[in-house]
Amino acid sequence: MTTEEREKYLKLALKIFGLVFLLVYPLGLIWPAGWVWHGGGGEYYLQMICGLYFVLGIYLIKASKNPSEHRSLISFTIWSSVVHGAIMAVQALMDGHEMGHLAGDVPALFLVAIVLGLLSPKKSENI
Repeated sequence: MTTEEREKYLKLALKIFGLVFLLVYPLGLIWPAGWVWHGGGGEYYLQMICGLYFVLGIYLIKASKNPSEHRSLISFTIWSSVVHGAIMAVQALMDGHEMGHLAGDVPALFLVAIVLGLLSPKKSENI
């Protein structure tokens, strides 16, 4: 894949993932078993997560205009998705009531990390 093709797909991926992050709350309403944790913090944690992902979604969409200028944001999105997904996977495995996350937000976060990792600009590239 050429650098230009990779940039085109990265821009698209940033827009799509940004939009999905904007929709975390509606996703939780549609499929709570796969997107909303049932133990612990109740509605407060959901508001916090939705707020954080909403802001990240806006910034990913903005970054799609010129990804090479937003390498640190893309890197943060990759690594925070890996860490968040890994922690949730372990917690879901430990709590049988949360197993739906292994088919919902856990693979979604790993998908974000993999796609952005494969498409992200390298330091030596001037896209």
